[in-house]
Amino acid sequence: MSLRVHFTAEDLARTRLAERPRPMLELEIALRLLQERSHPTRFVAWRRESLRRLSPRVRRLFDLIPPTGWGVGFLDHTSADSVEGALDGIRAMPAARVRKDMEIWADRSPRRPVPAWTRALGSDKALLLELADATAHVHQHVIAPYQQRITALANADQALRQRQAARGGLHALLSGLNPRYIRWEPPVLELTLASGNDGDVHLAGRGLLLIPTVFGAVYPALDDEAEPQPWLTYPAAPHDASLFLPPTTTAQALSTVPQSLTALLGHTRAIVLWTIAHHPGCTTTELARHTGVSPASASQHATILRTAGLTTTTRHHNTALHTTTPLGTNLLDTTR
Repeated sequence: MSLRVHFTAEDLARTRLAERPRPMLELEIALRLLQERSHPTRFVAWRRESLRRLSPRVRRLFDLIPPTGWGVGFLDHTSADSVEGALDGIRAMPAARVRKDMEIWADRSPRRPVPAWTRALGSDKALLLELADATAHVHQHVIAPYQQRITALANADQALRQRQAARGGLHALLSGLNPRYIRWEPPVLELTLASGNDGDVHLAGRGLLLIPTVFGAVYPALDDEAEPQPWLTYPAAPHDASLFLPPTTTAQALSTVPQSLTALLGHTRAIVLWTIAHHPGCTTTELARHTGVSPASASQHATILRTAGLTTTTRHHNTALHTTTPLGTNLLDTTR
């Protein structure tokens, strides 16, 4: 099943690349990812760290932006150039617009119960301000810690797409966006969406804005009703050899493990050492769960780290308990 986006000559002429990921779109995708368990290699460490830092008040945002399906309209500020601008827009949203968007949201998802607390939206200004504050809180703890790496990936992707367009025109650009889930069969762009939606979309001369994303690293997202132009996301890619981010690259970009440590030990082993330091006395099973690798892989990396003198393993009955040594702790302290 696929969604077919039909292009005219005018649509092709107006199709363009966004210069960078849209901050609120990345935030919305991240909110959805936090509520599911898919793609563990890419996101398990980031999910765990993010959820640990987030306040319980974020659950109201989960209600309004579920893992799949429609999000509420007044929180959608994809066109905003900054998070601050989007937050100002949410805080200044007229009550009538909030009520209308909530009605539309409820109608679009009739099988999903509308949370009781949302009934006050549109009449309780303080509640709207709390949602804006919760959105800022999510950005601070879910996006901002990784912004520098996200920007670096986006810059590399921009150079790649410009090179594709220069060498092969729009055909090469559209063909290389996400070959597994975005297929260019002129004049139709076929999309495989996470929702499984199918049908036909006619751009009617509006063209398409192509937006790179780090969090939307697998399936594309499309909004054919967006103003001033419909948009489509595609996964940021660092180079031609990999037309989408490998899972480990995404995990590294969304990791709090210092890059210098990753360069020294390798990504997975650096995460294992980092995890042992933050969970002293963890078992091999716990280490595997925290790092998102198999128990056999966790055991292998722990053995190598122990042999190098960076960790130590003690036995409690039949269970191995891992902790860092002073040498391992010093290494972590100096690789910031």
